[in-house]
Amino acid sequence: MQAKKALSRKRDISFDTRRQAQAAYPRIKVLVIHYTADDFDSSLATLTDKQVSSHYLVPAVPPRYNGKPRIWQLVPEQELAWHAGISAWRGATRLNDTSIGIELENRGWQKSAGVKYFAPFEPAQIQALIPLAKDIIARYHIKPENVVAHADIAPQRKDDPGPLFPWQQLAQQGIGAWPDAQRVNFYLAGRAPHTPVDTASLLELLARYGYDVKPDMTPREQRRVIMAFQMHFRPTLYNGEADAETQAIAEALLEKYGQD
Repeated sequence: MQAKKALSRKRDISFDTRRQAQAAYPRIKVLVIHYTADDFDSSLATLTDKQVSSHYLVPAVPPRYNGKPRIWQLVPEQELAWHAGISAWRGATRLNDTSIGIELENRGWQKSAGVKYFAPFEPAQIQALIPLAKDIIARYHIKPENVVAHADIAPQRKDDPGPLFPWQQLAQQGIGAWPDAQRVNFYLAGRAPHTPVDTASLLELLARYGYDVKPDMTPREQRRVIMAFQMHFRPTLYNGEADAETQAIAEALLEKYGQD
């Protein structure tokens, strides 16, 4: 009976699946969180056009049907969506090939007097996102360090989902990485949090964690990488400056989750 079950027919071809190769791995390894920087109707129009797409779109305040929040699935998970763009994470590039993208309706940021002011996320939106993300992570066995911001994988181009996205809250739900406060204090080693540190040394830590760090980056490009990391893991201050607390957070993350 088992042999018969292992045989399948598709049209006029019979396949034997009793022996499976070991040199294989799941296609999906990364979950990328975005914001749309637009309202829902415009976001839906953009994401269903021919230039860009995402697997899921979560409204700011999801409508409820039969007591459940409604999320829009725009691309089947087995198909590639055009959401990551030019991207890199933990040595991999072309992350559209290996990731699932979730877009959150959010206005993004507005600039005033040279300062970016980011729009907050609605609690109902985050509550709808949590079960979706947990389900995707469980089905594809996505590691915590591979649940990332669009800014993490494309720091020179992107800010989303920005510093107001509740990464720590999601990590407490088993979604994504977060450092242990005690280990951050250990690596801080009594230094004031904003004590300057060597930029090259910090960037080496960020590269080991997964960020795309190149040897010929300009100071501005270096700051963009540091800022992306800070928006994710220290959203209270994301100035792109290399300081002791940012370094300690990176060391605590590497200790907890390993390196690229």
